[in-house]
Amino acid sequence: MQVAKVLIDGPRELIFDYAIPAELAGAVHAGSRVRIPLGPRRATGTVTEVVAEPKPGPPAAEFTIKPLLGLIGDQAAVPPALLRLARWLADYYMAPLEQVMRSLLPVSVRAEKTGFRTRKILRLPDVLTPEQQSLMAALPSKAPRQADVLTALRNAPADTPILLADFPAATVKALSSKGLVLVEDATMERDPHADDTPSLLPSQPLVLNNDQLQAVQAITAAIDAPTTSRPLLLFGVTGSGKTEVYLQSVRHAIDRGLTALILVPEISLTPQTVERFRSRFAALSSGVAVLHSHLADGERHDEWHRIARSGARIVIGARSAIFAPLDALGLIIVDEEHEASYKQDSVPRYQGRDVAVMRAHLEGCAVLLGSATPSLESWRNTQTGKYQLLTLPQRVDDRRLPLVRVVDMRMEKPAVKGAPMILSEHLRIAIDARLQRSEQTILFLNRRGYAGSVQCPSCGHVVHCPHCSVSLVYHKTEDKLLCHLCGHRRLPLRTCPECQAPAIRLAGYGTQRVEETLRRVFPTARTARIDTDTMGRKNELRDTLNAFKARQLDLLIGTQMIAKGLDFPGVTLVGILHADLGLHIPDFRAGERTFQLLTQVAGRAGRGDISGEVIIQTYAPHHPSIQFARHTDFTGYAAQELEMRQVLGFPPCGHVLLLTTRSENEELARFTVENLHLRLAKSPPEGVIVNHPAPSPLQRAEKYYRFQLLLQGPSTRRLTTHLRSILHSMTFPKEVYLVVDVDPFSLS
Repeated sequence: MQVAKVLIDGPRELIFDYAIPAELAGAVHAGSRVRIPLGPRRATGTVTEVVAEPKPGPPAAEFTIKPLLGLIGDQAAVPPALLRLARWLADYYMAPLEQVMRSLLPVSVRAEKTGFRTRKILRLPDVLTPEQQSLMAALPSKAPRQADVLTALRNAPADTPILLADFPAATVKALSSKGLVLVEDATMERDPHADDTPSLLPSQPLVLNNDQLQAVQAITAAIDAPTTSRPLLLFGVTGSGKTEVYLQSVRHAIDRGLTALILVPEISLTPQTVERFRSRFAALSSGVAVLHSHLADGERHDEWHRIARSGARIVIGARSAIFAPLDALGLIIVDEEHEASYKQDSVPRYQGRDVAVMRAHLEGCAVLLGSATPSLESWRNTQTGKYQLLTLPQRVDDRRLPLVRVVDMRMEKPAVKGAPMILSEHLRIAIDARLQRSEQTILFLNRRGYAGSVQCPSCGHVVHCPHCSVSLVYHKTEDKLLCHLCGHRRLPLRTCPECQAPAIRLAGYGTQRVEETLRRVFPTARTARIDTDTMGRKNELRDTLNAFKARQLDLLIGTQMIAKGLDFPGVTLVGILHADLGLHIPDFRAGERTFQLLTQVAGRAGRGDISGEVIIQTYAPHHPSIQFARHTDFTGYAAQELEMRQVLGFPPCGHVLLLTTRSENEELARFTVENLHLRLAKSPPEGVIVNHPAPSPLQRAEKYYRFQLLLQGPSTRRLTTHLRSILHSMTFPKEVYLVVDVDPFSLS
């Protein structure tokens, strides 16, 4: 008899042995989902290993191994390669394996609460008796409605199910009683992009320029010989045709019977990416599957199972799609690989880009990272020979990069004293010129809401969230003060709560205020806004982007949802408002993120036949991030930034691990992190630096006080080994949570 080691679904990491009953022999494998007895109740879990029955111990240790109650599904939910990846991920990111499994399997798959949708369908019988044939011949004159149903069934495409609900119930009942139609149950897959199908036009491969051709040749060589190839970094300026390189590389993998996985950083990029791949691979019978968090549970359930049974050869999705259960994987593409959204902010705190590289290594497939502003980690890997560098230095069709102008907002004066300076005169004139020529404009501001804070001009009091160390943001459309961290909301204030002065005012501005200003300054312009406040309804983002692409809109205001990857040939002007917004935070990556964001947003301009212009409004015009972005000089920026990182020992010239204690009791959180620091700093391994603990830059969030401790060292393994040795001998108060973030993207 064999024994299955089962990882129990639940908050704790429990692995118990269960006997595999004879009726399930040969059907239970590592990765199978099973039902099990757990004390007086039933539970579910995932088989991590199947082993021979353990040898009996001494009489005192004799026990009976309970049998499995049954299988969930008819195949292993977690393929062997993904199970190996899960174990690596749990070890590297110091995360419980059970939490990792929650990332591998969507809730709709784990919980069994969502099933396949079945519908009643109609079909014609395969064979008719002579009597039935006579009845059918008489229908047009005696029962024309019944004849119409039969005509619809005959004319329907072979692969299109005819629903019972599409016809009158009495008519169908009459036909069924005569045996002229059959009513059957059929599984109906939910297609998240079914509404796009009627407008889908097949596309053909484009002619590649020399740089694109060399890149495709290198990628296809890696697909053909993955064991001898290195990860590939495609460094191409915005508009250089990276997507066409992706498409032709995926075609090579598909033609060789392999599958492909494409990751995009933002859900906003998914509709456009899916449309391009579905158009190019319209003839592919298995189609393109989509995985991301905005899918309904039923859609996610059906897409996941379609992938698992090899019903899709191409998968496109956001970060969690890296765990798609594809077999025969030939190519993984990570588009905009530098993006912060690839970093998971809850356990397991994995970096999607790095997990993609590891999955490619474990499965023996090629992996391609693409960006116009690569992360410094990937860039340094090309310099040390770990990655192979491919470059696209020019835009396609010899289109020029946009002209970038920097406007010093310190020199601008608002029309109304005390009002925020939103549009410089230079930007206002440029927008007006585009409207006169029927060209489109994108305005970018990485701050939603109407006003960034509410402040008393008399005493200087700023209204803060009672649960977080941030000011409340005024949202005019809701007429509420909101906290963007915990969601706390309250009615706007009419007087200062400190000095009772009635002249409390709004300070700063967000996308709502920009939209209001544009509608006032350009009343005839067709304007829309994209941020999380406006994109709550399903498909609203897709519909807005499609309207903008169809030139039904003139001005588009948005946050970072519109900052990268989108291709609109009609856009000839991009305005970046408050470009230095993210520069002045205590984080070693602040400058890098600002440079990447500005370069990516600027790249949305001039992607058509007309050259583009970018206007950057800033209060810090001489900052290196802004000046290098102005000249689209990534290599220059990377050189000076890497020099600074080398001196300080920050990534990619070193590794860091961030420990954060959280508690509603401030003193308890501080005491815990100080105690942890004393133990870690007592005898650290060679090269490991244990920095002094300090309050987090965001000291309080969602009622929790936060203190942090940063470890630096030459390798992640050395840091995690040292931390494990200390945590093994420590206990923490129940009121304190310890967050371990390996390779943190942000120090806030």
